[in-house]
Amino acid sequence: MKILLIEDDAKTSDYVSKGFFEAGHVCDVFADGRDSLFQAQREAYDVIVVDRMLPGLDGLAIVRSLRAAKVGTPALFLTSIGGVDDRVEGLEAGGDDYLVKPFAFSELLARVNALGRRPPVQEQKTVLKVADLELDLIRREARRAGQIIELQPREFTLLEVLMRGEGRVITKTMLLERVWDFHFDPKTSVVETHISRLRAKVDKPFETQLLHTVRNTGYSLHAPR
Repeated sequence: MKILLIEDDAKTSDYVSKGFFEAGHVCDVFADGRDSLFQAQREAYDVIVVDRMLPGLDGLAIVRSLRAAKVGTPALFLTSIGGVDDRVEGLEAGGDDYLVKPFAFSELLARVNALGRRPPVQEQKTVLKVADLELDLIRREARRAGQIIELQPREFTLLEVLMRGEGRVITKTMLLERVWDFHFDPKTSVVETHISRLRAKVDKPFETQLLHTVRNTGYSLHAPR
């Protein structure tokens, strides 16, 4: 992995960086908070290990700034400030782990390796789009070709599930689980009824059909092919 170590104590940084190197990792070392913040935004790292007390800019401010800039690199605080409130503050600032000095390097290495194995965090979409159909998940609004579509709460959820699965067949069973939280078939036509209502609002007033029935299987929402 490529690790950014932000530590102003020379003995600690030498000890830790040597350990990372011996474990097969690449480690860049910075002692100044402002310089390290610039480096973390300029270069891609797998993990950032950061002290809290630094010259120029403290570790909390560094991690907060990175999160505000949408830099999701896992960050571990390595610091002598070890109170419960301090640890909570570090995690709430955007840190992923917190290790208090003095520490065993084997534990630090294990924690860094664990952070490096995490899949990258994907930013959740707040607006779903399929062709000229848009669904704003924050405002709870649906639009097609710029026109507002009035949806009931269950219709909105149904459309969201179909749009998230754009181009894929979503079965009746899947819809019952995701929209109605049924883990059994209630033997009703609730899905068919809501699909019909949704189609009347999303498709019928417009020229192009987006919501398709896949016979004996389910439904699919996609642009014309």
